[in-house]
Parts: sequence; C-alpha cells; structure tokens
Amino acid sequence: MKSTGTTGMNAVDWEARVDFDRLRTERLLRLKAQLEKSDVGAVLAFDFSNIRYMSATHIGTWAMDKLIRFALLTRKTDPIVWDFGSAAKHHSLYNPWLDHTHSEADADPHAPHHGATRPRLESGSRAGISTLRGAFPPDAGIAEEVARKVKRELEKFGLANEPLGVDVIELPILFALQKEGIQVVDGQQIFLEARRIKTNDEIRLLTQAASMVDAAYENLYDFLRPGVRENETVGLVAKTLYDLGSEYVEGVNAISGERCSPHPHVFSDRLIRPGDPAFFDILHSYNGYRTCYYRTFAVGSASQAQKDAYTRAREYMDRAIALVKPGATTADVVAVWPKAEEFGFANEEAAFALQYGHGVGLSIWEKPIFSRLTSFDHPEVLEEGMVFALETYWPAADGWGAARIEEEVVVTKDGCEVITKFPAETLLVAGKRYYAVGGELSTLRDSQSHLNTIDGRGGK
Repeated sequence: MKSTGTTGMNAVDWEARVDFDRLRTERLLRLKAQLEKSDVGAVLAFDFSNIRYMSATHIGTWAMDKLIRFALLTRKTDPIVWDFGSAAKHHSLYNPWLDHTHSEADADPHAPHHGATRPRLESGSRAGISTLRGAFPPDAGIAEEVARKVKRELEKFGLANEPLGVDVIELPILFALQKEGIQVVDGQQIFLEARRIKTNDEIRLLTQAASMVDAAYENLYDFLRPGVRENETVGLVAKTLYDLGSEYVEGVNAISGERCSPHPHVFSDRLIRPGDPAFFDILHSYNGYRTCYYRTFAVGSASQAQKDAYTRAREYMDRAIALVKPGATTADVVAVWPKAEEFGFANEEAAFALQYGHGVGLSIWEKPIFSRLTSFDHPEVLEEGMVFALETYWPAADGWGAARIEEEVVVTKDGCEVITKFPAETLLVAGKRYYAVGGELSTLRDSQSHLNTIDGRGGK
C-alpha cells in the first residue's frame, strides 16, 4: 500500500486504507522507544498533540490552549490519561486501548510473580483537571492534587526517584511537583523525536489533509475577484474544509495588495482590487494531521514586478526540493535560499519563517526545522518517512507586492514526493477575464495611467 495515496476518507471492508489500530500502536511504540533511550523514568504531557500521539484521545479543539488535561507514560505502564470532566467516562466506554495500565510483570501473564498478587488492571482514563491556567483560586489546591496524582503513579511503579520529563507546564503545577520531591526536566524533545519520522498511516492522513486543501484552493481560485474581502475568502476556505470533514481549520492567512510586503501573517477585511497580488496559507487538521500550504495568485492581472517575484520564489522552492533525499541535511537546503539582507531584512531573526521549512504532523511546526538562523550550525539529517513543508518568499521590486509559495514533501528512499498538488509552477491569474476592442485584455499589465498619450503609445 503506497503511503502517500488518497483513497476514500471512510474505512471500508473492501479496500486497505488507514488502519487506526495500527496507527495507535505504532505511535505508542515509537514514543516508548524514545523514552527507553532517555534518562527519564516517565513523561508527562499537557500539550494536546503529545497527548493525542501518546494516547489517541481527543476532546475537541476548544480546549487546545487551556492545558486542562494531562497524560503520563512511564517505562513500566501504558498511557494514563486524566481528562476533563465527563470526557474520562466517555474514554472508558469508547477507548478500550486505554485499559491497559499495568506493571511490566502484569504485561506478561506467564511471567513469574514470586508469590505476589498480580496487580489489577486499571483504566487508563481518569478524571482530573489542572488549574484552568490560574482561574481556580490558588488555595483550592488543584495544582497540588495534580502533583499527588502523578506521584502516586510514579511511586506505584518504583519511578518516584527518577527524573520526570514534561513538555509544557503551568508554573503552579511545576512548583507542586517539585515540592513532592519530583525532579522535573525537559521532556519535549522525547515527544518530538518520536514524532520526527511518520508511519505509513500518518503519511496517508497528511496526504488526505493536503488533498482537502487542494479542493479549497480550487474553490478559492473560482471565487477571487475585485470586491471580495480577505475575510470572505477565509470563510469560503473554512466552509470547504469543514464540509469535506476537517476537524479544525486552524487558520487561513489571506494577504492581498500592499499588505503582501512585509508579510503581516494575519488576514483583514481589505477589499481585493484589480491587479492585486494575493497569497494564502491554509492550516487545518484531518484526524489530527495538519497542513501548512501557501499559494499566490494575481487577481485579474499581474504586474511584471509581481511576475518576477513569483518566478524568484518558485526558483528557490525548486532548488530546495531538488536537494531533498535521505542523507541530505537541513543545512544543504537552506544554503540555496537567499540571505535575509538580500530581500530587505537586517538579519535572519528579522526574516524568520519567510525562507523556512518545518516538519508537519499532529502540529504545524515539528522536526526538522530549516532556517538560515539555525540550520548551518545545527544541521539535521533528512530521513525516509519525514514529512515537512518548505516555504519561500520574495518581495516584488515595486515595493508593494510579494510572492509566497509552500510545498509539503514526503522523504522517500531515493528523493521526495510533493503532496501539495494545486498548481504552483507559475503565477496563476484568478478572476474574470476582460475583453477590449482588440480582444482579450492581457493578464500581464502595469500602470495604465498614460497609455492613451503620445508617450504611452510609444510616440505614435
């Protein structure tokens, strides 16, 4: 089964598609392998993407920024999830893969127990709550209760004296864990290393997510015209994606006209005008797996400066893609991109994320990272099974427009495959076609203010 294929979006009995049991198992095995290689006894996650990778649980995107749920994986147990209110009961009914929280001896029914009573299997789903980012009164003891819950599990399996890796954490909970005598260390790298290489099922989900954005761009290309506002395009894209089954439209960057340079990274209510450049970044999630997918259009027509900017951005993109293969490094790729000073910025930090690359998975920015800011000094080796996005940008010489292009690629055994399929080889012109007395109006047009003067007609 080809990992980058897109069959139907629903499971069927007559065709091999995404196998979610396999997805859950392989993700957990990768995380356990990284945990075994580390110096910590357990990892505690508050980040929703890490919790989902570990436990295959999800309670909706409304809670992603609230740090209200947490999950623990130890060297001796499967995941334990403390979840928000009734979600824990829901998991006990519908997430049977969580009901395996046990000791190492309990994992093997034939293992000797030296006369001890076998521990009872416990549900991996528990009720629990964090501090609601401080909304609970500090003296309510919520942070202390979180620490006690975690310490109880660590003590049960003889890990209370081992370091505990944590991804992100609220300060009251950090202090409460430390007060319980738990040594808290950075655990984020354990999660991100596990997530660096994607399984075949993950790659299929990422490809399916990209195919949904293909459809969104098709609708957007038909919709763009003078008089449309940037926020209207955001609504159109969101509806297209949700209709196709997206679980979360994380964002749509809709940037047009003079807003293109410098890139503001946020849409507005600006009216799109004839001849405007317009670029978009579409970020959404399908079964947890994200997209980051830019395209640039001209509306009605394009100036020569805009065409040249697009050509330059595309050239940098194609040079980068040509280098992607196992064994190459992030330093190799960024070396073909321009320095910040070449396109109007003081340094690489000021220009960060304009010539850029990043892993894509359950979150938008994963390993590896491609940037002239860090990649020369800290290169990362590309490996088969990585999925990442490459982004290029170039401002137009008129000081007004700009081009932004992004492609997502899967590293294969001898190169890479691009999974973002909406046409981007050359600048597309969207909107109505206009006809003058001499025929169709050219889509390559600069200033028209003096065309009907003798000078404008070239002295004729």
